[in-house]
Amino acid sequence: MINLRSLDPLIELAFAEDIGIGDITTEATVSSTQQAIGTFIAKSDGVIAGLPVAERTFKKLDATLTFQPFVNEGDTITANTPIGEIQGNAKSILTGERTALNFLQRLSGVATLTAQFVNAVANYNVKVVDTRKTTPGWRALQKYAVRVGGGNNHRFGLYDGILIKDNHIVAAGGIRNAVRRARQTAPHTAKIEVEVENIEQVSEALEAEADILLLDNMSIDMMTQVVQQIGNRAITEASGGITLEQVQTVAATGIDLISVGALTHSAIPMDISLKLTLA
Repeated sequence: MINLRSLDPLIELAFAEDIGIGDITTEATVSSTQQAIGTFIAKSDGVIAGLPVAERTFKKLDATLTFQPFVNEGDTITANTPIGEIQGNAKSILTGERTALNFLQRLSGVATLTAQFVNAVANYNVKVVDTRKTTPGWRALQKYAVRVGGGNNHRFGLYDGILIKDNHIVAAGGIRNAVRRARQTAPHTAKIEVEVENIEQVSEALEAEADILLLDNMSIDMMTQVVQQIGNRAITEASGGITLEQVQTVAATGIDLISVGALTHSAIPMDISLKLTLA
């Protein structure tokens, strides 16, 4: 689950940019006493994520509103399925509609794409993980949606995992120097991951006793060779533009982890609408 209270600043920012000084359309057309029910309807197949976020969004606007989910987080649904409803003051529902849908649609899109990747490699002993390629301010939400879709989280930020990438290697004067310096300063609980692009770098990273090797943009043939070379000496991670069409072939190399930036930066939002009826 996600800490909903921690999302309040993001929700308030979303309301500030959408509502501004007020919803002038709703204020002009809807009675302040009118009650209504808004039903969320998924118009495409997919995996639902973000219902608690949608509820939190509406209740930040109007605490008297009541939210009732019809499905659970992580449920796979088909098109035209009602997935929940919001009931109470019609003006509040209409004013909060777009912001709540923005959260719900995007998180469900991430969960849906993640589930597609996870299902594609279900027959292999491999984990699909996300990256830091997230929408600024949305990282906790998007990584939550990845988990809802059956995926796993990579590091959350620069503060909770050591990943020595190509530019770190250049700045440190090589893989050995970079790993040695990381060992000197890292807590004993932290693993050290090194990005490698060729056989020579793999050998250097293994000699430096890196814990995880990120195989960056390697061909399938090279990846297969490298995974065999590494054996049990390090955890292996494949990365670099891996698509849904390619992921099964990558998994077949024997890799331990497959990181996919597209889970969070390219997921298509699920088509979800809110239909209002008067109460």
